[in-house]
Amino acid sequence: MTTYKARTCPGFAPFVTHLDGKFENVTSSGQVTMAFAERLRVPWSHIRNLLATPHLTMAPDGVLQVGQNAPDETKCHAPTRSAKPLGHLSIPCPNPTAEERARDTHQARGLKLARLDEWSRLTAEINQADAARDKTLGGTPVAELLAFGARADVVSAAEHALISGRPDPEAPLLAGIEALERVLADHPCNPVIATIVAHTHMDLGWAWRGTGWDVEVPVRNREAFAAHFDRAADILLEFDPKEHASPFLAAAHCALITGQGGATARVVSHYETWIQLDPKNPRAFRAMGTHLLPRWRGTYASLEMEARRAAGNTADLWGTGAYAWVMFDAIAQDSKACARLDLDFFLDGLKDILNRSPDQYTTNLIAAYCASTMGASPTGDDETDYVRLQIAAAADEVTREHLTELHPMVWAHAARGFDNGLRVRCADRFAASGRADALRYLNQLFRRELAAGNNVVFTMDGPELQSF
Repeated sequence: MTTYKARTCPGFAPFVTHLDGKFENVTSSGQVTMAFAERLRVPWSHIRNLLATPHLTMAPDGVLQVGQNAPDETKCHAPTRSAKPLGHLSIPCPNPTAEERARDTHQARGLKLARLDEWSRLTAEINQADAARDKTLGGTPVAELLAFGARADVVSAAEHALISGRPDPEAPLLAGIEALERVLADHPCNPVIATIVAHTHMDLGWAWRGTGWDVEVPVRNREAFAAHFDRAADILLEFDPKEHASPFLAAAHCALITGQGGATARVVSHYETWIQLDPKNPRAFRAMGTHLLPRWRGTYASLEMEARRAAGNTADLWGTGAYAWVMFDAIAQDSKACARLDLDFFLDGLKDILNRSPDQYTTNLIAAYCASTMGASPTGDDETDYVRLQIAAAADEVTREHLTELHPMVWAHAARGFDNGLRVRCADRFAASGRADALRYLNQLFRRELAAGNNVVFTMDGPELQSF
């Protein structure tokens, strides 16, 4: 049995069951043509060895191999060694990760300032982070994290009331947003507060609607969704992202697309503005790819064209990485988009991303995406499954060359297709499922090394083999 240990994750020991096969020699029947006197002088064990078929054994990696015939029982053999013990795998698993600590810090800061009604201070900090294009190590804009914290109380209360889809008539669903509307009324020309309130309306709209198909959503919920998005559009109408040179504001305008729709050209125009204002933000590329799918506001042809245009416009920053970012979520959600993918261009893009963003959050993101999101069960379409298989195989190189620590939350989200509407009821269990998925994959990747009795230890320089 293979055991694992994660130095920073005590108490977690997933296991893999190995099947032991037992193979018996098959002795063919036949007549032995020799004189009776000679047969008396030849040991029967020697005759059995002459007639025996090749001996089958099981290799450490589970492959059957043909060995020598069964050993001659009449010969003396040196004492055999006991079976070599299996190695174990050890990988650092920080809890929380540096990315999670940074996100929590900025969100907590925004939440604190909102609770204290320090809107002027919050506006100044968001403006400063937005102007400097400040990001966490994993590439998340600090301005968006501060704003998320500022609206967290209102959104969380509404999501809790709407968790069943049919809220209690007595639930004060509008109390929080009405309070924010009063703040906006006190600061009518403040684009930061306007963006926070608009984002809150959009979040509440999604809380009402959920992520199901339109036919599954009750009429009342659809109407609430539309009303919140209409109000968000009215708030943002007076603020132009280009005029304010604000990626934070541009992202809010792009978020409106999911609720209001529009022609493909309008979608592309909004995302071009966001990308031009903040070309180092992967979220802009990923969101554009999703909204250019036919199920939203685009076509397969426009998706391919805009992905290539993005790669050309940002080659100095991402190489071919922008093509991969645009296609990242789109091909995971849509089988036809996946089948039409320029596979070599996409794989080159993943390499360029890792070369330009070597942090462990991005490394875990791409490794988990390849191994878990794209390595999921077959779709049944041959062309799609071929592309997914090739992308899944790329996880091996990413892991061996770049991975130094494990981020369980990233793997958990990857297993569920990075669904932004996913409601996680227990964060600890969710993270544990991601840790288990990652360790199963790592055990499979290093099965030969572990079966040979080597320990696989992840260090700052990547995985290293250590013999007993």
